[in-house]
Amino acid sequence: MMREGSSPVLVRREDYTAPSHWIRSVDLSFDLDPAKTLVINRMRVEPNADRPGEPLRLDGEAITLTRVLVNGESVSFRNEGGQLVLDKLPTEAFDLEIRNTCAPEKNTELSGLYTSGGGFFTQCEAQGFRRITYFLDRPDVMAVFKVTLKADARAYPVLLSNGNLIDSGTLDKGRHFAEWSDPHPKPAYLFALVAGNLVCREQKIRSRSGRDHLLQVYVRAGDLDKTEHAMNSLIASVAWDEARFGLSLDLERFMIVAVSDFNMGAMENKGLNIFNTKFVLASPATATDVDFGNVEAVVGHEYFHNWTGNRITCRDWFQLSLKEGLTVYRDQEFSQDMAGEASARAVKRIEDVRQLRQFQFVEDAGPMAHPVRPDQYQAIDNFYTATVYEKGAEVVRMMATLVGRAGFRRGMDLYFQRHDGQAVTCDDFAQAIADANPDSALSVRLEAFKCWYAQAGTPRVNASGQFDAVAGSYTLTLSQRSPATPGQPGQAGKQPFVIPMALGLIAADGVALPLQLEGETAPHGTERVLVLEQTSQTWVFTGLGELTAAPVPSLLRGFSAPVVLEWAASEAELFTLLAHDHDAFNRWEASQKLALARLLAAAQADGGAAHLDEAYLQAMRHVLRDERLDAAFKELVLTLPSEAYVAERLAEQGVPVDPQRIHAARETMRLQLAQALHDDWVWAWETHQDNGGYRPDPLSSGRRALANLALAMLVLAATLRHDPLWPGRAYQRVKDAGNMTDRAGALAALVNARASLAEPALERFHAQFRDEALVIDKWFSLQASASESDGMVFARIKALAQHPDFTLKNPNRARSLLMVMTQNPAVLHRADAAGYVFWADKVVEIDAFNPQLAARLARALDRWRALAEPYRSAAREAISRIAAKPELSPDTREIVTRSLAD
Repeated sequence: MMREGSSPVLVRREDYTAPSHWIRSVDLSFDLDPAKTLVINRMRVEPNADRPGEPLRLDGEAITLTRVLVNGESVSFRNEGGQLVLDKLPTEAFDLEIRNTCAPEKNTELSGLYTSGGGFFTQCEAQGFRRITYFLDRPDVMAVFKVTLKADARAYPVLLSNGNLIDSGTLDKGRHFAEWSDPHPKPAYLFALVAGNLVCREQKIRSRSGRDHLLQVYVRAGDLDKTEHAMNSLIASVAWDEARFGLSLDLERFMIVAVSDFNMGAMENKGLNIFNTKFVLASPATATDVDFGNVEAVVGHEYFHNWTGNRITCRDWFQLSLKEGLTVYRDQEFSQDMAGEASARAVKRIEDVRQLRQFQFVEDAGPMAHPVRPDQYQAIDNFYTATVYEKGAEVVRMMATLVGRAGFRRGMDLYFQRHDGQAVTCDDFAQAIADANPDSALSVRLEAFKCWYAQAGTPRVNASGQFDAVAGSYTLTLSQRSPATPGQPGQAGKQPFVIPMALGLIAADGVALPLQLEGETAPHGTERVLVLEQTSQTWVFTGLGELTAAPVPSLLRGFSAPVVLEWAASEAELFTLLAHDHDAFNRWEASQKLALARLLAAAQADGGAAHLDEAYLQAMRHVLRDERLDAAFKELVLTLPSEAYVAERLAEQGVPVDPQRIHAARETMRLQLAQALHDDWVWAWETHQDNGGYRPDPLSSGRRALANLALAMLVLAATLRHDPLWPGRAYQRVKDAGNMTDRAGALAALVNARASLAEPALERFHAQFRDEALVIDKWFSLQASASESDGMVFARIKALAQHPDFTLKNPNRARSLLMVMTQNPAVLHRADAAGYVFWADKVVEIDAFNPQLAARLARALDRWRALAEPYRSAAREAISRIAAKPELSPDTREIVTRSLAD
């Protein structure tokens, strides 16, 4: 890592060139020792015929070189710009041997080979392999790997690497070895090794193709009982990928290993996935419904990478969304299919869109805005972003919408037929989908569609409609504009996007109307997908002569494109959609718009006053009591928009953001909902108790979610009127709940209401789970995310940072307090700037030993320019203080420098 005195290197996509040499095979030998691991790296190297005579430049970092041999003989070498440079090499293929050592126990960056909990683990994406040995550490260099691991047999009885186990045995002095071979060429970032004292859950399966496979999940002793759900998720993932895309597991075995010290969620190393324990370990006693869902999604995501990322990988890191966006789309589809019923699928879609808006839309509006396929970077680790992942998935989803489900499968088949075993680009993927569907909207508009890869920012789509009762027609006009983003001007410098707009028309009585466009001889269903590809377009729907009132348009159904829809809907139209829309996403969206209008008005009023009118309350009551609606959907509708979402909507209008005023308005509204619907909350609580055995299925999870929301509302109302009934019930639930979802929900209800029983409940919870690291993470997070009141939550966070169980060295624990604090606006944005000072101090402290973690924490104030005073000036000062540190890592420096740039 280049630090003091170094200048960050700007890497540009347009400068891509193929490497001077190719590495065709790698034979690695590791003599594992925490203090000094010996690595012997034997490579078969082939000069690139297109670049004859060029030196070989190998990447290396934080390693000690001991020997370099070419065809068995020592050669001279030099170090230049952090690379090992070899000149005057053979013009034909040759053998290169490099010996070096590294110090895993000193590797606090958790990139490369490091130790955790007495074992060895690796993380090589994006550029960690160079911290293990010298190599062409770039994704377009793909080689076949053979790996030999040697270690103390008692300390490290389990020795794992990629591919298939081909040999193992004992050595002298109490040591042993294992040899692994991966038959599939892969880039170095997909290399992995694990050595430790681990236990394993195994399952043999037979795939649809008739091959037998061994699935294994490795964890530390004592955690084996928490691996059943991960194994079931893996089995389901294998089956789903075969059924949906015809993609079979291509190795004899597939392994998952859980480690507690991990910067990411998980890593898709070929055949040996290394996971953060957070996304493997789950039992009813220790994991919530959300945790169970996350385990399923992440296990699926990493397994699906076996084909979309491993068998076909990225030509360069600018193409990161080629694997990540596509695989996020695949894991979202997997989770929806696992959910089953249409209502449960809709809930999953709503949750995904909420995540996109909370993080990606904010990113698009800030200094780190970048295209799905970035044009340049200084630290590639900073571009593992919501834009690359979540927006990238939406780009793939739009492709699927434009070609249809069957057409998308044809495109995927062609993609693998053309590119299996290659390192390719986003353009290659889009071309395959289009070529497989030559008559589709995507094929016709492919070049224009690629704007989604090249242009940053969230498009705004304005919609307006006019009903002609005499002609029986409804005219819809859609227009689009794009905001300016760093390095890219606004509308004048950007091309129109290709935007699929799914829509329907609804009569005032809720009837879905048949859709017939002008010029058509008959209607075609009640839902259509229009394609907006120009700055402005108009469509005329006919055949509406029986209507006496204008239809209500249901626009952007299912969130068919990642855009901000600007539609001046009336309250009456929104209430109609909420009550009758056949599209669950738009029913939920109507509820959010109704709540948002009231929140925005209150946040801009003096004193942050909020008033919920009877029409709104009655609509919420109707949703809550409607037995036809899924409980999980009700919980989403009755949850107010987040403070961060309200802030972004104000910023879009050019209104300076006052986080404390937004917080006050939302809290007032939440209290009014709690009080006005008191009897309805009691009904919801009593009706949605789940007294049977715990099941993480969508129906049961939805019932628990709604019951926990009802309990939170009842505790809030009771605490303010000093009624001990509901706080007492919540405390009892903390004591005797049969699962973590209900226990954590009750604890959160007490903490957020600032009930007197919150403190003893927190103490009891901590004492009960003091030995469960992931549960203690929840304990920290719950307190950091609590509703702020008179600075009490901020004071608690500062105290928790000194708690004996807190450490910055473990990423999960650091995130559980600090990252959660930054997502609690009323805590971070204090008038006295204390939140900013605390945040800046922690960014600098963490950066000294884990730049990746620090850089992610540094993103908290990306949107400081949108703040009102005094927050704006204080935030800028805090960012500037970080930027002034001379030894700041390139990762964090890029974040704060871009944040401060004009």
